[in-house]
Amino acid sequence: MLTATQKKTAQAIINIFETGVVLGDYSQVTLIEGDTGHLTFGRSQTTLASGNLGKLLKQYCANLGARFAARLTPYLPALLTNDVALDSDLKFHNLLRASADDLVMRDTQDNFFDTVYWQPAARTATRDGIVSPLGVAVVYDSFVHGSWKTMRDRTLKQVSDVAHAGEQKWIATYLATRRAWLASSPRADLRATVYRMDAFQRLIDQGYWGLPLPLVVRDKEITLASLSASPPGCYTGPVP
Repeated sequence: MLTATQKKTAQAIINIFETGVVLGDYSQVTLIEGDTGHLTFGRSQTTLASGNLGKLLKQYCANLGARFAARLTPYLPALLTNDVALDSDLKFHNLLRASADDLVMRDTQDNFFDTVYWQPAARTATRDGIVSPLGVAVVYDSFVHGSWKTMRDRTLKQVSDVAHAGEQKWIATYLATRRAWLASSPRADLRATVYRMDAFQRLIDQGYWGLPLPLVVRDKEITLASLSASPPGCYTGPVP
């Protein structure tokens, strides 16, 4: 089992990939041309097209303490039908950004990303015999970024399963397989994300399978202090 710090470190790596911030940018709204996920939002960037953005905001609006519930609730029907017209609704985008000042929103995001992405990734890693913190982080990254099963199956064809290949060889092969797939994608937005695999490979090259702190990932330092800091860009004072 990962320690609480190792879990936070693994999540921080993916936060850096998604929003460029160790703790994740709870307010970030992103729309990348050609991205089939369409509008994305939050600490680890959940998407409109997957339906997960709608689920996240439905959970938030159901909380009686949610400060922006009254303003976001009218958008739920469009969210729950994955209406891509929201891609261009700038008022909605601004509401999403503002909602990150609400501690309830940040807690909702933390719980949502843990339940929808981290826990399934951790269970899958355990089932497949991946136990190192770095290995689990690689699996989690693919659950957030997508196409874990396809890349896992390609890796199995190359080196068999983790038990036969050994975890470190299997993870290294998985990263190389996934990098080649990303680099050859017809989608420019996916080709641009090969940096994720390169960052993991650098951690392997340094032997950081246990994710010891401090770590530097994409020029961002992960330390005990940065993991326990206040989220950047969020107002944490008393409610106006």
